[in-house]
Amino acid sequence: MDNQVRLTSSAIAIAITLIIWFGLPVPAGVTPSAWHLLALFVGSIVAIIGKAMPIGSIAIIAITLVAITGVTNPKSSVAMNDALSGFSNSLIWLIGISIIISRGLAKTGLGNRIGYYFISLFGKKTVGIGYALAISELIIAPVTPSNTARGGGIIHPIMKSIATSFNSSPEEGTSNKIGKYLSLVSYHINPITSAMFITATAPNPLIVKFVAEATHSNISITWGQWALAGLLPGLVCIALVPFVVKCFYPPEITETPSAQTFAKEKLLELGAMKSQEKIMIGVFALLLFLWAGIPAMILGKAFAVNSTAVAFLGLSILLVTKVLTWEDVLKEKAAWDTITWFAALVMMASYLQKLGLIKWFSGVIETNIASLGLGWELAVLLLVIVYLYSHYFFASTTAHITAMFAAFYVAGIALGAPPLFLAFILIGASSIMMTLTHYATGTSPIVFGSGYTTLQEWWKMGLIMSVVNMSVWTLIGGIWWKVLGYW
Repeated sequence: MDNQVRLTSSAIAIAITLIIWFGLPVPAGVTPSAWHLLALFVGSIVAIIGKAMPIGSIAIIAITLVAITGVTNPKSSVAMNDALSGFSNSLIWLIGISIIISRGLAKTGLGNRIGYYFISLFGKKTVGIGYALAISELIIAPVTPSNTARGGGIIHPIMKSIATSFNSSPEEGTSNKIGKYLSLVSYHINPITSAMFITATAPNPLIVKFVAEATHSNISITWGQWALAGLLPGLVCIALVPFVVKCFYPPEITETPSAQTFAKEKLLELGAMKSQEKIMIGVFALLLFLWAGIPAMILGKAFAVNSTAVAFLGLSILLVTKVLTWEDVLKEKAAWDTITWFAALVMMASYLQKLGLIKWFSGVIETNIASLGLGWELAVLLLVIVYLYSHYFFASTTAHITAMFAAFYVAGIALGAPPLFLAFILIGASSIMMTLTHYATGTSPIVFGSGYTTLQEWWKMGLIMSVVNMSVWTLIGGIWWKVLGYW
């Protein structure tokens, strides 16, 4: 079904596009070109949310429509170049190449080894298993730009194997033994790690781009700056998750000494660490070393290396050492899919900015909030609440961020919020929103679909964790960023 055209969703997307284009008057202060591009943009977002077609197909159609309609430029050749301009964005390639690199985690078995290793260390208690899964997520997050691949493809199977070893399964009605608790803990760690690194989930580079455009490149968030900003609030959130989940859905089994034995048996099955795994560890260490900007810190700015160039270096090493082959690169459909649809969304978002639509929309938001007479602190709180909980209406974090981040960020700055403080608050919200529903991000249906929780339990825990995590990110994060001198 995922590769088919959904006629109802397609019809809705087309209808909304046509209504905006032809049926609604162009507001004062907005050019017809900007309004027509908005129609194509909103139609594309609706198609993505409704899963009218595979997202890559929607992206190709969007690129085609921008080129043919000439909304960015009446000259056909220029419009075509504009439509393809997203592919020249280096941040898109950073994510695409990083996804390909992360394929090595699965191919070499290193991801499973990391997970079972920490369970062998901390698995005496159920809460300890939760922390072991969290630490495993945290370690692989910087080099796994697909939160779905990380949470659904690596961590979730490990969690299920542990739960099964304790005879906890939905089929037998024994989820409460340990499975429900571990599935909720492992899932709610995923949004937190996604917020901690630029390279931890695909939409994050979009945020970097939006912030730079909104501040006329006065603020260009680096990999290291983002990681440092997310370090303290992220670690506090991770520390709280196993305890918060335990308060609402305590596991029946609390002592799990056999989990350590199980994990050690799995490690024995994996055998001694292979040379390919060692190379993967070396490449990951090199990527983090260069992404964090350590050479530039020690030797000066002349030794700074572009983040995307670092990703290409990592992939080149894996190809030369044959940890990955060119066939592996070609088979990594998720990477090429991501590059394609990111290029389309980035292109449309960029031209909405250039044509003045974002400035107009943020002005509408600013005017409405300013009329309430709030200080910038309460104004930011209101912005964040609306931005975060509007995700109940989205089935894609990328679609949500592309549609709303820039306008809300510009509005917040206009209302007096410190630009970098506001950026990191919204960065947290952009990932924490994943906690809310069973369709919030790609990881959600995988974990929810395993059947350990009911829909009511999932939504209840999601709302609770959104409040807890966003409170930590705002309060502890705000103090931390003040200490760092970010605002």
